[in-house]
Amino acid sequence: GPLSERRLMDVRLGELPAWLATCDLSPQGLLGGVWKACNSYYDKYINVKRGGPAGISMLLAGYCLLSYGWNYQHIKCHRWRKYH
Repeated sequence: GPLSERRLMDVRLGELPAWLATCDLSPQGLLGGVWKACNSYYDKYINVKRGGPAGISMLLAGYCLLSYGWNYQHIKCHRWRKYH
């Protein structure tokens, strides 16, 4: 397709200056680009059509790592203590 309709990842390095020249760099154009990027991120990662156990397991793994990081000083002190 035309260079102005391509996405950034589809543009070759030699075509980058010409592609940047075709972009709308006005405040409204930049805001529209940010809006489009947010929508594509939301559609790809948040609003998925098929959910599965992967999302829940990632959430649980993140919680375990975060709680371990919060309690590391407490765990470290008890590790070297002798009980007698």
